[in-house]
Amino acid sequence: MWLKPAIFILIILILLSLTSGLFFLFKDRGNSKGTVISLGVRVSLAALLLILVAYGLYTGELGNSVPWGS
Repeated sequence: MWLKPAIFILIILILLSLTSGLFFLFKDRGNSKGTVISLGVRVSLAALLLILVAYGLYTGELGNSVPWGS
């Protein structure tokens, strides 16, 4: 029950990290390490997202429920 909201929150956080990295890339022009830190945060969040999706598929909480996939 908690898995789908957690995945949704992680996707929102990944998008926020992406926009902050874009901001640092355009505004700082390489004078700070904001872009690198943003990339590290984004990669860590993406790894956590993959772990949560794998856990959901393993436990059966997430699954394929399309009508044509019999």
